[in-house]
Amino acid sequence: MKKILLFLLVAFGGFANAQYVINYKKVADTYFENKDYYAASTFYKKALKITGDSTQAILPYGKERKSATDDKVIEDYEGSIYNLAESSRLYREFNEAEKYYAMAVTFTNTRFRKALYYYAESLRANKKFNPAIDAFQQFIQKYPGDALAKDAQKEIESCKFAIEEMRFPRIIQVKKVPGNVNGLGSNYAPVKVKNELYFTSSRPVAVGSKKDMVKTDAGEVQVSTKSNPFINNIYTVKGELTSADIEVRKIDINFPKNMEIAAVTFTPDGNTMYFTAWKEKEKYAIYSSKKTGDKWTDPQSVGLQVNSKDFNSSQPFVTSDGKFLLFSSDRSGGYGKFDLWYCAVREDGSLGQAVNFGPTINTGDDERAPYYNSLTKKLLFSTDGRIGFGGLDFFESEGDLVNWSNPKNLGYPFNSSKDDLYFTATDDIGTKGYISSDRESSCCLEVFEVKKEYLSITGLLTDCKTKLPLAGANVTLTNAEGSQKIITGTDGIYSFKVDSKRPVKLLFAKDNYFAITKNYLYEELAKADTLIYKDYCLSPFKLGIPMTLDNVYYEFNSAELTEPSKKVLDFLIPIMEDNPEMEIELSSHTDNIGTDEYNLDLSNRRAKSCTDYLESKGIAAARMTSKGYGESMPIAPNEIIVKRKKKDNPEGRAKNRRTEFKVTKK
Repeated sequence: MKKILLFLLVAFGGFANAQYVINYKKVADTYFENKDYYAASTFYKKALKITGDSTQAILPYGKERKSATDDKVIEDYEGSIYNLAESSRLYREFNEAEKYYAMAVTFTNTRFRKALYYYAESLRANKKFNPAIDAFQQFIQKYPGDALAKDAQKEIESCKFAIEEMRFPRIIQVKKVPGNVNGLGSNYAPVKVKNELYFTSSRPVAVGSKKDMVKTDAGEVQVSTKSNPFINNIYTVKGELTSADIEVRKIDINFPKNMEIAAVTFTPDGNTMYFTAWKEKEKYAIYSSKKTGDKWTDPQSVGLQVNSKDFNSSQPFVTSDGKFLLFSSDRSGGYGKFDLWYCAVREDGSLGQAVNFGPTINTGDDERAPYYNSLTKKLLFSTDGRIGFGGLDFFESEGDLVNWSNPKNLGYPFNSSKDDLYFTATDDIGTKGYISSDRESSCCLEVFEVKKEYLSITGLLTDCKTKLPLAGANVTLTNAEGSQKIITGTDGIYSFKVDSKRPVKLLFAKDNYFAITKNYLYEELAKADTLIYKDYCLSPFKLGIPMTLDNVYYEFNSAELTEPSKKVLDFLIPIMEDNPEMEIELSSHTDNIGTDEYNLDLSNRRAKSCTDYLESKGIAAARMTSKGYGESMPIAPNEIIVKRKKKDNPEGRAKNRRTEFKVTKK
C-alpha cells in the first residue's frame, strides 16, 4: 500500500473541530478508481468523519463562505458523499447507499444527477417499493431525456410487480445453509455431486506472512485490499450441511498463478468439470479439468468455439444427459449484454458451434447462470432484463433448446429485491435444490437451500342427475400464473397443484352439460395446508328441450314478478355467466281460464318480465328471447272427465301456469 500523506485542512470561521482529512479522500479516490469499493467506502467515511455509530457527515466549512477555496471544499465534500453512496451501491450495501444518496439528491451540481435514480434503486433493493416508485417517477419527470429514464420506467413496473407478488408468496421454503459454507466473502454457485457439495467462495486466504484481515474503527472486518485479496476459488464439503463446523476444503487443482475460478459444473459421470476462470484485466473464459484417480488434471481452455480474448464466456452448465454445454457470454451475435448460449458436447469431449438461445430467452440486458433439466424440459436462469423484483431474478421457461415458452418469474420468496442466481437441483424433477442470493447480506452472495411445495386442489365431478362420476369433462384452473387444463377419466377425479395461494378459478365443462365456475378466494386458500378437496356436479340439458322453472309466480292477473320468483330466476344468472356463448328462450304459459287472446298477451308480458329481470342483472339482452304461448301448450289437463262430465282440474291448471327456459344455442 502506498504511503499515506497526512494533510489537514482547518475549517473556516472558527470551526476548528470540523477538520477535513485530505489524505483520506485521496486514498478513498484511489480505491474507488481501482474499483475496490469496500475500501473506498471505509476511507470516504473517515474523510467525512462518519463513525460507526453515526451517519452524520461533517461539512468542513463555516456558515459564511468567503473564498474560492470554500467552493473547492464543498465540491470535495459533495463528491465524497456521492462516491460514498456509489461505493456502497457497487459493494451491494444498499442500506448505506440509500442514506448517502438521500443526501446527494439535494446537491445542485449536474454531475450528481444520477443520484436520484440510484437513490430509488437503493430504496427498491431495501424493499421500500412505494417510495422507490415515487423517486423513479421524480427522476423521469426531472430528466425525461436521460438514458436511465427508460430503465426507471422498467423499475417502476418491477416495484409494482414486487408489491403484488409479495401479497401472494409462493409456497416454497428458503433457508440459509448452516455451518461455515457461508463464510467471509461471497459464497455461491453450489453443485451437489453424490455426497459432496462444490461451491465457489471468495473467502480470504493468507498471502505469505501477511495478515489476512485488519479491523476498521467501526469494528468491521476488512480485507487489506490488494495485499490479501478475496480470491474466487472452488471449495468442497462432504456430508449433510448441518454441522456448524463442517470441514470446508479448497479443491485440489493446480491453477495458474493469480487465476480466479468460479461456477463449476460436472459431466454426468463426474469425471470432467467445467468452470469459469479469469485473471485481473482479462476476459472471463471457460476451462475444463478431468479426473484421474483422486486427482484433477491441470485446467485447459475449452477452445475457440466458446472462448475469445474479445469477449467473456462464463457460468457453464452441463445438461444431465451430458449432450450440451450451456453458458453466458457477451460474444457478438447476441441480443444485449450477456446472453445465454449452448453448444453440443461431442463424444470425444470437444465442443460444437455455439448457438444463441434466441430472443424468447435473451433480452437487451444480462442473462446469467443457466440450469436445464433434461427430464422436465425446464430452463431456469437469472436476468435483470425483465419485469421482476429488481436486480437479477430467477425465470423459468419450458423448451428443447430451440423452442421456448415465454419465461415466467418464479416469484417471492424464490426471488428477492436483490440478486438471485445459480439454481441447482438436488432431485430429479427440480423441486429441491440450492440458490445463491445476497438477500440477507450487506455485500455478498450466500448459499440457500430451497424446497418447492404445492397446494393440491382436487375432488370428484359427477352428473347431477345420475350422481355417477362424469368422464370426459374439461376442468380448467386459472390464476394469475396462467391456466392448467385436464380431462376427467372414468373415475371423475380432477386434481391440480398450485405453488401460491393466489385466487383461483375452476371451470367445469362438458358437451350437453351446463358449465359451472367456482372461485377460491385468497382467504379460503390461506386457511388450507396442503389440500383442498371439493366435489361438484354438472347438470345435463338437451338443445331445444324446455325445462320448467318451478315456483315462478306473478302478481294476480299481472305480469309483475313476485320477490320469491326473482330468487328462482337468479338460478339462471350463474348458468348464463358460466356459459357465455349460450343463448336461451324464456317462455310463459297459462291455463285455460280467460280468452285465448288475453292469455297469449299475458304470457308474452310475463315472459318479457323474466328477460327484463335477467337483463337488469347483467345478462345481455341479445342472448335471450321471450315468448308467450298462452294456453296452447298444456302439459296437464285443465279439465278432467268425472262421470262423463267435465270438471275443473286445479292441479292440472297449476302445472300449466308455468315458466320454462330452453337452450337455443350453446
